[in-house]
Amino acid sequence: MSRLESLYQRLKHEWLLLLFALLAVVLAIADPHGWRDYQRWLRLPTLAGLFGLMLAIQGIRDSGWVQRIAVSLVSRMHSLRGLGLLLVTSTALLSTVLTNDVSLFLLVPLTVAIGAMTNLPVLRMVILEALAVNAGSTISPIGNPQNLLLWQYQHLPLLTFVRVMLPAAAVMFALVALLTWFWLPRARIELDNERLDHPQASMQLGLLSLVALSMMVLMMENGQALLGAGLVIVPFLIERGPLRRLDWLLLATFAAIFLSLGHLAELPLVQNALSHLDLDRPLNLYLAGILASQVISNVPATVLLLDHASDAMALAVAVNVGGFGLVIGSLANLIALRLARQPGSMALFHRVSVPFLLVCGPAVYGVWMVMHR
Repeated sequence: MSRLESLYQRLKHEWLLLLFALLAVVLAIADPHGWRDYQRWLRLPTLAGLFGLMLAIQGIRDSGWVQRIAVSLVSRMHSLRGLGLLLVTSTALLSTVLTNDVSLFLLVPLTVAIGAMTNLPVLRMVILEALAVNAGSTISPIGNPQNLLLWQYQHLPLLTFVRVMLPAAAVMFALVALLTWFWLPRARIELDNERLDHPQASMQLGLLSLVALSMMVLMMENGQALLGAGLVIVPFLIERGPLRRLDWLLLATFAAIFLSLGHLAELPLVQNALSHLDLDRPLNLYLAGILASQVISNVPATVLLLDHASDAMALAVAVNVGGFGLVIGSLANLIALRLARQPGSMALFHRVSVPFLLVCGPAVYGVWMVMHR
């Protein structure tokens, strides 16, 4: 099979990429803009950050470290529910300091490796981890892009931001923990010795990738994602394995999403509709943040609503809750499902995440209103 035929076979399954690429083309024809607008919508620093993170994590996976850690972790746990709660809690805690996407890049490959050698239901666990990063990152001003934007907009002290977001984050995580306990099987971990993976770990590649990951996170925190990606790629031009195995179509999918949804959010029709909403009312703002996230994802929804919202922190709660529900609600959802590469992932995710939003939304709003009377 030629490279073109191989690419065609892969693209047939990339319906999300094709859908948003088509939307971007249609909008470009119907509502043409200058090149600078397309550059702004493309969000090159975000794409560069994702590229650097994906490359570093691919290197860690290729090094064999993930499989070694998986074996060590499984040998110390006994029940699937206990293991599930540990993974969910770890994912949520990591997302408060390393952002939600970095947490998933670290934990989902570990989960897949554990599932390969045990009876852990991988897809269920990955969906729970996607929900957990939405909950965990809510509390932190650097946990996700929308929080970082709103934190900088409000100029709040870090601890004040945490204190304000804590009730909402606590409700979200409590619901995720409950779902984990009742959704995972009540069974002991069964280790499949025939599938037990004892890879020959590459210390050199592992250390190189770990340094690359740390540097990429630091560069992103300091607003230097493009420079960070340029530095990260240099050693992998020599150690080319991770670069060859990188999920380039995932990056293309994000580029198509950024272009199409960024353009969609700035259509005059959309802006005119916003001007007729009374976002000074807490319930209106809360519902607008959640619903906009379901259509254009929570980061573009934040940008779209920020200038119209009278309470930026109430908007922060709304768009973080909006990360649940449809897969497009948070780009972290797409990352989790793509890393897992499990059949039927999109359908199962929605069967769980949409009802979760319907429960979580009113619960968080009730707690928020009680705490801010």
